[in-house]
Amino acid sequence: MSYAYYQLPNGRVASVDDDCDFPPVSAALTEPNGLVAIGGDLSATRLLSAYKQGIFPWFSEGEPIMWWSPNPRMVLFPNELKISNSLKRTLKKQPFEVRFNRNFNAVMTACGNTIRLDENNNPAGTWISPKMIEAYCELNRLGYAICMESWLDNKLVGGCYGIKIGHMFYGESMFHHVTDASKIAFAHLVQHLQEQGVEMIDCQMKTPLLTSFGGREIPREDFMRQLLKLIEF
Repeated sequence: MSYAYYQLPNGRVASVDDDCDFPPVSAALTEPNGLVAIGGDLSATRLLSAYKQGIFPWFSEGEPIMWWSPNPRMVLFPNELKISNSLKRTLKKQPFEVRFNRNFNAVMTACGNTIRLDENNNPAGTWISPKMIEAYCELNRLGYAICMESWLDNKLVGGCYGIKIGHMFYGESMFHHVTDASKIAFAHLVQHLQEQGVEMIDCQMKTPLLTSFGGREIPREDFMRQLLKLIEF
């Protein structure tokens, strides 16, 4: 197996093309944390190959495709899901109609239109470009990408999406236009995944929201060990 490389200030990273697969995640840079490779495409074959190897794409519009596998890895084990008392009360009220996988394109587009802030509270842009939406909609057509949706008065007001392979789920993004709409969708999604036998949810990066749901960081080595077992179901 061959790799081409880009030289970076603090290391080198593989260049993925039609003739190159991904390098092992152990070759990922420590700074920036987890950068494994640059280039390639967003074909369904390459995306599924990446996820099965613990790698995901993350890049902004105008940048080359960049592939990541950070260490440590933020995960949520479904049986460790935490629901706050306030969210429990909202769940009992059932303020939304929750639908499974009815309008994947709309959920992903809304996620892409959500304004996100960096650690300094500055607009951080989005990685969910039209090219990404097209690629993941293809995964949805193939049965790998799924979403959970919150609807109010027949309008989509919140949701989340990700990739399911075997008994493994890779969370990607969520959005809300109404308070708690994305949290409600996420809680229902975790319940659905549990019923499907999913044992680990990849959350990629640590955030306060995911921590509040019970997500935690584990060493990449432990993540990969469990991942390789779960995708074989």
